[in-house]
Amino acid sequence: MKPDTRTAMHELIAQVRETLPFDAPATQTCSGECRGCSLKLLDYLDGELCGWEQRLEAGDTPNFGDLSRLAKTSRKVYAALEKNGFSDRR
Repeated sequence: MKPDTRTAMHELIAQVRETLPFDAPATQTCSGECRGCSLKLLDYLDGELCGWEQRLEAGDTPNFGDLSRLAKTSRKVYAALEKNGFSDRR
């Protein structure tokens, strides 16, 4: 049986938090040439994740579009971090 959208959102948030280096120091984030600011991208995605965590805690139920958008945003941030050579520094 597939999980409901609330459970799926919790799992997506946990996976993103586990995969991306949100706790990396800023000096490590901003070294060398960049194609998009890794620090700003991580801050933006962290804000999105925190927003969904608060909404879930308040009882909101995401729809499939919400899940899809958050997953797509997370993939784009991950790709940008890879281009900057940052995602593998964790």
